[in-house]
Amino acid sequence: MTASDLGLRHLCRGTLAHPLGIHCDIPTDHAIPDGLARASRFLAGLQRAVERGATFFDTADSYSYGHSERVLGQFGRQNPHLELQLSSKVGQIRGSAEHAYAGRHIHHQLEQTLENLYAEELHLYTLDSFDFGPNDRYLGNAIDCMRTLREVKAIRAIGMRGPCTHYAASPEEWAVQAERFLYLFRLIKPDVVWTRFNAFTPAVSLEGQDLFAFTARHGVGLVLAAPLAHGVLVGKGGESPSSRRAPVPLRGAGPMPWLRDRLDEQLRVLRHHFGDAPGTLSRVALRSFLQRGDQCVVVAGFSTAEQVDENFSCLGDPLTELELGIIDDVYAGLRAQVRDAALCMPVKELQS
Repeated sequence: MTASDLGLRHLCRGTLAHPLGIHCDIPTDHAIPDGLARASRFLAGLQRAVERGATFFDTADSYSYGHSERVLGQFGRQNPHLELQLSSKVGQIRGSAEHAYAGRHIHHQLEQTLENLYAEELHLYTLDSFDFGPNDRYLGNAIDCMRTLREVKAIRAIGMRGPCTHYAASPEEWAVQAERFLYLFRLIKPDVVWTRFNAFTPAVSLEGQDLFAFTARHGVGLVLAAPLAHGVLVGKGGESPSSRRAPVPLRGAGPMPWLRDRLDEQLRVLRHHFGDAPGTLSRVALRSFLQRGDQCVVVAGFSTAEQVDENFSCLGDPLTELELGIIDDVYAGLRAQVRDAALCMPVKELQS
């Protein structure tokens, strides 16, 4: 279904969200020299996002080991009149538990997340890993925990990750990920699928459909993260200060300069068709993803309030079918460049 406007969207049970949300991931204040200044800019960006109509704020306990949650919680404490739709994740931090999904660890992590966020409930809580231990030993426990949390209204909706591997993976590798996702999807029965999705993400077949058609058919919401590929799709070095992982390396020795030149060439094609005004490439990316389905919310990262302004102000009118076709062709070219680059560099450098 094609989105025709930017009104509130039904993401999941009890959640009508603005289609453009905020991805909240910032470095710890003690890990970088200007950490406190960046946290201040982050808070200013959150304020600007609310002024622009943002309702949905996405983070995780693993983002700087809870620091991102705490800064977002600080914003909530400073603005108690705001009804923020909060999303977080669990599954990357094991702590002293046997496994991230073992025993009551999910409950313990949620308690800490709620304390960090200064909140009584989450609108969305996502299982952030496909690793459920040897032979999926902790899968049943994780499912039971999440459903219990939903029943007692500590969370409103259960999320799970979408198929995920490095962007330069072979079709066979993506097929394995799709099969694993489908197996878990049928057991977990999530309300929402959370996934990193941008121009570098190849089409993955799920029961003969793409991710958008598949989730729509099952009545499941969709959260798309990293839509600007950490700034690569708008010709910048990074989407947010904490985004240390780009979909492709853009600088360095060997084939790096060649790859960067080819990516710039593809972006020039978009500028030729859509113009070179500020925010144009952001609009192309954000709008094209938002129009893939009415059940999806796109969460974009930022480092300044000005970036938030640009993302919200650039959306404009819907793209036409012709424009969407041009974008699809260019993005297919970008994916081809990544595949070519994969033949010349270690796979570990292409991890998403």
